[in-house]
Amino acid sequence: MSEETVDGTNGCSKVRTGTQNEAALLALMEKTGYNMVQENGQRKFGGPPPGWEGPPPPRGCEVFVGKIPRDMYEDELVPVFERAGKIYEFRLMMEFSGENRGYAFVMYTTKEEAQLAIRILNNYEIRPGKFIGVCVSLDNCRLFIGAIPKEKRKEEILDEMKKVTEGVVDVIVYPSATDKTKNRGFAFVEYESHRAAAMARRKLIPGTFQLWGHTIQVDWADPEKEVDEETMQRVKVLYVRNLMISTTEETIKAEFNKFKPGTVERVKKLRDYAFVHFFNREDAVAAMSVMNGKCIDGASIEVTLAKPVNKENTWRQHLNGQISPNSENLIVFANKEESHPKILGKPPTLPARLNGQHSPSPPEIERCTYPFFPGTKLTPISMYSLKSNHFNSAVMHLDYYCNKNNWAPPEYYLYSTTSQDGKVLLVYKIVIPAIANGSQSYFMPDKLCTTLEDAKELAAQFTLLHLALGCSKQVPTKRLLLVPGIPQM
Repeated sequence: MSEETVDGTNGCSKVRTGTQNEAALLALMEKTGYNMVQENGQRKFGGPPPGWEGPPPPRGCEVFVGKIPRDMYEDELVPVFERAGKIYEFRLMMEFSGENRGYAFVMYTTKEEAQLAIRILNNYEIRPGKFIGVCVSLDNCRLFIGAIPKEKRKEEILDEMKKVTEGVVDVIVYPSATDKTKNRGFAFVEYESHRAAAMARRKLIPGTFQLWGHTIQVDWADPEKEVDEETMQRVKVLYVRNLMISTTEETIKAEFNKFKPGTVERVKKLRDYAFVHFFNREDAVAAMSVMNGKCIDGASIEVTLAKPVNKENTWRQHLNGQISPNSENLIVFANKEESHPKILGKPPTLPARLNGQHSPSPPEIERCTYPFFPGTKLTPISMYSLKSNHFNSAVMHLDYYCNKNNWAPPEYYLYSTTSQDGKVLLVYKIVIPAIANGSQSYFMPDKLCTTLEDAKELAAQFTLLHLALGCSKQVPTKRLLLVPGIPQM
């Protein structure tokens, strides 16, 4: 053991009790031959393991582990995760006090081992009544760039980003739903590595950097949801984007049936994108290659296989609670004129980031003002007499949802903590009285916010998502109303 390693384990042993002590970690290292080093708020076990030759494992071999008991350490955790395969590196996030921070990253030597870990260890009862969450973790190589002039073309944006940052691989630009000659005011910039993207993000700090004379907005783009190959091999639904808003489901079905009459089962269109369901997977794959790049009503369409959502596990994902793109099971709340899906924890005035390259936009909601003339007749009404598309926030949607199911209003309980840099971080716990006696007694997201409004919105979105996925199994009531904002298949 290096001197740094000894210091790290000794520092931790001061706060441990029982079997969680220095001797347990030393025994683990002696048994496995792995080194252990503590640095920068994390403790690394391995990376590489003994006798490893060659480069580190490729992307897709690492999993994120959440909800780890704070007094649990590598001597208990490593044997559990070794069940899925050989561990290349185990990184446990540590507090200054010596407790862990409740989460870790486990890198396996192959993607297959990482996928097996997700299958067998997600929602695993690590201690009585304590269940961990396990999902894929990817190094993000993509940045979201907002406030881009809408008249700029992809080539211009690509050239400009290559001038001001290094390692640019590609730029993803979406045409406006209403005017295909313009972009939507944002783009995704793909870099050759996570480090290149991080360096670019640091350089393009909002408020200090301008493009084309405009102050831009920069943040990490949400990574695309990874779907295992076995699941994708069963997909027989195509995701079609860049459609004209005026294009109908009947037109789409007719165009895709030209490839082979009678192969399309049904079409679901939402704004400027659609899902085309086929009877057979073989026909779906063949149609994808034939129809990608074709013109429908003057618009050049893009066609890919839709990515299915695991409804049981989606709400547990650690990446901002986001749902996979290319799915009809999306919870979206409209935002501004282009109606981008709103990212959890972000102010509604910001253009939203999307889940990777192919994230669709939700149905547009008109948001404008009209003059109020003297003498105009006003009629008192209840908000519950309105339709769900009159609400633009998750907080209002949740209140509306509870009322329509004849439930008492949701109860919000505010909690706070302090970040390492001294910021006050907030989170709401939501209790739905009507189901409080069930297996799910409350709903609390696993993300903290810096503002009260964002914390409340995040908690409401998290609760709506979980109600949509599992509420019908818990509440012995009549058929539940559909959650507003979820397109139905």
